[in-house]
Amino acid sequence: MGVMTVNVVTPDGLVYDHHASLVIAKTLSGEVGVLAGHIPLIAPLVIDEVKVRRADSDTHVDWIAVNGGVIEVRNNLVTILADSAERERDIDLSRAERAKVRAEKLIEEANRVHNIDQLKRAEVSLHRAINRINVAKHM
Repeated sequence: MGVMTVNVVTPDGLVYDHHASLVIAKTLSGEVGVLAGHIPLIAPLVIDEVKVRRADSDTHVDWIAVNGGVIEVRNNLVTILADSAERERDIDLSRAERAKVRAEKLIEEANRVHNIDQLKRAEVSLHRAINRINVAKHM
């Protein structure tokens, strides 16, 4: 099986940089699996986890919580440009759970006062918190 380089970059800098044999990410069109030699691809990502099977071991898998962005595949280089991203080992689970509770309360409040903009923002916050919780539980 071939090897490719995987980089995850946010506005704050490089979050992830390793060699991998497989990357699985969720795009607006559905899940995409990338192996070495994959055809060039650019696709928008949704808030979801990215799975990276490291090249150094078939059993070594890294999980990254990605909050939107774009995946680009070209010449055995997978670049994910994300609004924000965290590796599973860097996620503070209790903080993510508190963010989930806050978002749920904001959703209740937005529904009560019929504030559609507040509701949409709170739903995105809830989705991000749940994504971080799910990724953190892969540890």
